[in-house]
Amino acid sequence: MRVLIAAGGTGGHIYPGLTIADEIKRRFPKGEIAFVGTKYGLETSIIPRAGHRLELIEVKYFERKLSLDTLRTCFVAVKGVSQSLALMGKFQPDIVIGTGGYVAGPVLLAAALRRIPTLIQEQNAFPGATSRILGKFVNLVALGYEEADKFFPSRKVVASGNPIRQEIVEVTKKEAVDALALEPGLPTVVVFGGSQGGRSINQAMAELRPRLLAHSIQVIHQTGQQAYPSTAEGILTRLGKPIPSPLPDMVQEGRIRTVPYIYDMPAALAASDLVVGRAGAISLAEIAARGLPAVLIPFPYAAANHQEKNARVFENAGAAKVLLDKDVSGKSLGDLVFELLNNRAQLAKMAAASKSLGRISAAEAVVDQIEELIRPV
Repeated sequence: MRVLIAAGGTGGHIYPGLTIADEIKRRFPKGEIAFVGTKYGLETSIIPRAGHRLELIEVKYFERKLSLDTLRTCFVAVKGVSQSLALMGKFQPDIVIGTGGYVAGPVLLAAALRRIPTLIQEQNAFPGATSRILGKFVNLVALGYEEADKFFPSRKVVASGNPIRQEIVEVTKKEAVDALALEPGLPTVVVFGGSQGGRSINQAMAELRPRLLAHSIQVIHQTGQQAYPSTAEGILTRLGKPIPSPLPDMVQEGRIRTVPYIYDMPAALAASDLVVGRAGAISLAEIAARGLPAVLIPFPYAAANHQEKNARVFENAGAAKVLLDKDVSGKSLGDLVFELLNNRAQLAKMAAASKSLGRISAAEAVVDQIEELIRPV
């Protein structure tokens, strides 16, 4: 089996592609897999590190207004399709899969023109414009949320769930607490706003810090790489400690750990009693797989406000509380966090609702569909 996967831009598009690739390799050890991306996204570092071949094409964000830049973008798009057609001829894939990012457009269109079987894995409850357009041309759309089915022809849709890394569900709570050197038995809150759009969460956490320090709660707070230096320096200054260069990878004040990035997210989620964060589709899939209650603060500038739509699915199921970005403050966030931590029955009910949304076998479901598409008639 030869598989081409178009995945680019953010981890939310790239990691589902990698998870699908892992399942394909498990079933077809001799299969060949290549990814397609652009030189601008995270794929240039993530995909080679995962051991996969990466091909690069040219593609740009399409402005939704007529301008000179729109014409340039159209030229680049045509070039991207041409490059993709050449790649089809060189790699000769049996199937082409798109897991998101602008790169999926020209690659899947080229595959459709070559009559190569195609599949989109759409992560969000409200699909992006690229996916909605491609839905008319591809053979199948595997949905992360059933709520997205109305945007695609019904005969092409299957609700698979969003593929997540297997290690997300493999780590036990005890293993996670030991690995992260946390205090057993204390309520643990994991907070992550991500490298994009975490400013309001970081500000609220700064305001909330004294209240958190006054209670027996342990917190892991991911600030994002850009916000970490100023946040860490502020904490060290308040503690009366010197500011080293380079800064350490973690600053701790009481039971609050502040980090630029949570590298061991499987352990962090396994140790958590409550998650506070954005509402990216893959983050939510991982939260649901662990059956965790959450306070969700959707990134307000996500395309078509898709993060709020994702978050409302969890809220409607009783798995999360939604706090809009414009309403976030130390007080509003703190009130929600303490309301939930002080009501174990409600936390347990939310955890059960979250677990009901989890689809730990989503990657297997997607690859089942891939096998169906390429099976000789």
